[in-house]
Amino acid sequence: MLQILTSPFSPIHIKFHSFFHSVNLILCYSSTLHTSLPLAHSPFQSPKTNTFFSSVSLSTREMDATISPGLYPLHRCKTLHLVRHAQGVHNVAGEIDHAAYSSEEYFDAHLTPLGWQQVDHLRNHVHETGHSKKVDLVIVSPLLRTMQTAVGVFGGEGYKDGIEVPPLMVANAGQSDRPEISSLNCPPFVAVELCREHLGVHPCDRRRSINEYRSLFPAIDFSLIENDDDVLWKADTREKNEEVAARGMKFLSWLWTRKEKEIAIVTHSGFLYHTLSAFGSDCHPSVKDEICKHFKNCELRSVVIIDRSMMGSDPATTNYPGKIPSGLDLPSDVADEKLPDEGKVN
Repeated sequence: MLQILTSPFSPIHIKFHSFFHSVNLILCYSSTLHTSLPLAHSPFQSPKTNTFFSSVSLSTREMDATISPGLYPLHRCKTLHLVRHAQGVHNVAGEIDHAAYSSEEYFDAHLTPLGWQQVDHLRNHVHETGHSKKVDLVIVSPLLRTMQTAVGVFGGEGYKDGIEVPPLMVANAGQSDRPEISSLNCPPFVAVELCREHLGVHPCDRRRSINEYRSLFPAIDFSLIENDDDVLWKADTREKNEEVAARGMKFLSWLWTRKEKEIAIVTHSGFLYHTLSAFGSDCHPSVKDEICKHFKNCELRSVVIIDRSMMGSDPATTNYPGKIPSGLDLPSDVADEKLPDEGKVN
């Protein structure tokens, strides 16, 4: 059985791309999260946003009959390239012994050598597919492993003679054993706390001070982060799944304040899983599964989100008004409606 949302949402349309097919999904979005239980207040959520949602069940056959294609203005769309960070040292240790996630040894975990190989492979992919030239902005979670992944995949190719700009990453940042990465010929990078991993308890998800990050990643913009120290991470309280999803909804809402149309987001498995799990309940079950499955290390999935609620205000840049020069252009069907007794207009 499939659960669909019946409470009043502002819908967002998402289109998933793969190498072999494209599937249109109509998803429901709200700047607040609707769950079957009241949400505890998170650091990113006002208490006024706590709401509930009810659900009904439809069979797969009924769902197939009710889903229809959607058509939306292009200027109300954004393309998002969602990326989970490459393999970190905590991933290796935690798979061997889950208790490792609670170890201070893996505080703000950095990438493994294998993780850097994954970064190189994804970088080759985004260049081969042309993504690297289309992305207007890279948003990154302010943790070492995500910033290493982001600059490694979407960073510049290298410095040119006579041009001096701060690098995206200094040499050997975070035990990377990598040369510095250029900030030339690449999109801007912005660090955003809303797309961090589960907050609390696990030291691997606790960040360093912003001042320390600025010395390692000079060309990343940290201006949207209010506190130098990590005031969001709590040693004795782990953020609930519902709170992560609520934060994800707030993050998606924030994206509509950005003018950029094609955005890469380098973040974490838990954040992506719980955010995307809020979507797809009005789709075929196999499509829901496609949306909500966990990301592999350094996996990229591209989606399109649609603003159907007038959240954004960007003007259409590809539309053309027509009738230039101006002239008579009454369509025949309109003429039929206006002049039903005067014959047909061809």
